[in-house]
Amino acid sequence: MALEDTRTLRFFNRGPSAVARLVFFSVLSLLLLFVDARYQYLESTRQVISIIIYPFQRLTALPGEMWDGANAFISLQSHLVADNEQLHLRHDADSAQLKQMETVLSENAQLRALLEIKQRAEYSVQAAQIVYLERDIFKRKLFVDAGEQNGVQAGRAVVDNSGVVGQVTRTYPYLSEVTLVTDKDNVVPVQVVRTGLRAAVFGSGNISELELRYQPVDVDIQAGDELVTSGMDGTYPPALPIAKVIRVERDPAYPFARIACVPLAGVDRHRTLLIVSGVPTLPPRPAADDAHGTAVPGKKAPRRGTP
Repeated sequence: MALEDTRTLRFFNRGPSAVARLVFFSVLSLLLLFVDARYQYLESTRQVISIIIYPFQRLTALPGEMWDGANAFISLQSHLVADNEQLHLRHDADSAQLKQMETVLSENAQLRALLEIKQRAEYSVQAAQIVYLERDIFKRKLFVDAGEQNGVQAGRAVVDNSGVVGQVTRTYPYLSEVTLVTDKDNVVPVQVVRTGLRAAVFGSGNISELELRYQPVDVDIQAGDELVTSGMDGTYPPALPIAKVIRVERDPAYPFARIACVPLAGVDRHRTLLIVSGVPTLPPRPAADDAHGTAVPGKKAPRRGTP
């Protein structure tokens, strides 16, 4: 049985041996290398073969390229997300700084305007900053950082670079309470610039509106008229801007016209104000009986016809 298997293998085992084939192909490879290096006969063949195997090369390299691309995309995406967060934080910080800078520039402009007023004013003024606001939203009052220790007295006018803000109504050692002109209990004697008409402007409780009351329906007042202080109360210096007429309603059914005004001063905007002092004091108001010409105890009535 073993003899038959050996004969069968020898019968089908034809051709050169493995060693002979190795030597043959080695010599053929060296010959091809020599011919290609010497005469470059196989350049065209190499190009054709490279064109044929290029798709297979791309296919074999594709998984690695896709893996590298996915890693690069994930890394780039995380980097972009981190950069975006940093840019948002920087944008918020820059926006806050820009708002602060705008506020500082606005305050500087207002301070320069106040300084010009202080230099050209005929009366003395002192600067004060707002430190507190009234807790009651229905009261138009605030507190400034100048009080009795700074020589502030109740009744003094408070202005800014645009006009009258209010009046000092109460003083403390280091603070002063200022009632705004828009307070509903505040009254300021005024004069219409265009006509010279004297009147009184009343606070309405609204921060952006004043009222000119008790004027007849045929009064010569129109929208756009400017109102200034008349100086007849001994508190506000004369000719300080206070309001502008924005609306005049005339109804014959009512004896008085409804006249709405808007304050010119920054009653709800500025932080630095000026407290007016050195306003000339008016003579004391005469007693009621003396004002009507009747005799007052302790005084001798003048004779008729004598000065």
